[in-house]
Amino acid sequence: MDLTRALMLSRPDAGPDLPLGQPFTHQFARANGLTPNDLTDLVASGALRRPIRGVYVAATVPDSTSLRLACLRLVLPPDSVVCDRHAGWLHGAEMVLAPGEHLQAMPLTIFRTRGQDRLRNGLVDGGERTLLRSDVMEIEGVKVTTPLRTALDLGRVRWPERAIAALDAMLRLELFDHDELLGHVHRFSGARWVRTLRAVAPLADARSESPGESVLRLKMVERRIPVEPQVEVRDGSRFVARLDLADRESMFGGEYDGEEWHTTPEQRAHDRSRRTDADELGWTIAVFRKENVFGPRADVDRIATEAYRRARTRRGLP
Repeated sequence: MDLTRALMLSRPDAGPDLPLGQPFTHQFARANGLTPNDLTDLVASGALRRPIRGVYVAATVPDSTSLRLACLRLVLPPDSVVCDRHAGWLHGAEMVLAPGEHLQAMPLTIFRTRGQDRLRNGLVDGGERTLLRSDVMEIEGVKVTTPLRTALDLGRVRWPERAIAALDAMLRLELFDHDELLGHVHRFSGARWVRTLRAVAPLADARSESPGESVLRLKMVERRIPVEPQVEVRDGSRFVARLDLADRESMFGGEYDGEEWHTTPEQRAHDRSRRTDADELGWTIAVFRKENVFGPRADVDRIATEAYRRARTRRGLP
C-alpha cells in the first residue's frame, strides 16, 4: 500500500509532516500524531518498513547504502563505531547478517573505544573495543570499522562455520585481498576466539557464493577432501556446468542446493540436466541441502566421504 494513502486512512492529520522520502524515528512519528499501533499497522500493511529497530521508512524508498547510513545517523551517538556483522552489512556483505535479520531488525553491533561508557539501550548490542585509527573509517557521517578490520572481527567467533561464511563474504567485496587478511591475524594474539580466526583465515575464499557453500567447503576440507570453489566442467569447448565445489583429480563435485535457487520445477530440471551431462563425462556429484549441512541431523560428513570414495574408485585412484 502507498504510504500517503495508508496515512490518510489511519491518521489524516499525520501524513503531511512525515518525511516520506527519508527515514524517521519512532519518536518523530509519535510527535507527528502516529501511535505505536499505527506504526505496527503501517508496517503490516506494507506501507512502511523498519530497516533497524526504532527507524522507519516508506516501503517505496529503495534500499541502498546511503539509506542504511541515514537510518544509523538517526540513532547512533557520534563517538560510536559500527562493528562486526552490521559493519559488513554496511560495506555490502549482506550474507554476514544473522539468518532472517534482513526481515526482522536485531540490536545493532555498536562499540565505543576503550574508556568510553558502554551504550545501554534496546538498539545496541556492544561494549568497548580497542580500535586503531586505521581500523575505523567514516561513511556518510557514520563511523564503521574498515572492511579488513570487520573481517578480522567476524573471523573471531566461537563457531568455525560462522567464521568461514563471514570471511568468504567479506573477501567477495574485493576491498582487501587474502594476503592482507592473513597478514593481520597476528594482531589478535591472545584475543578471544583467535584460534578460530587462525584456523579458518587460510581457508577463506572469495569464490564461494553463499554461506551454505562456505560451510560445505569447510566440512569437506575437515574430511581431507581437497575441493575448490566454482569449477567449470567442459566437454571440449562446450560449457557443461559450473560446480559449487570440486576436486579436479578425482572428478568429484559437491553442490549446495539452497532454497532460493534450487526449489522451482524449472530450477530442479536445469540442475538434473547439467548434472547428468557432467556424470556422462565422468564426474561424480554429491548434492547437499540445508538439512544435510546444518542442524542436529546433518550428515554431510558421511555423504561427502562416501561420494568422494566412489569418485576415486571410478577414476581408478587409490
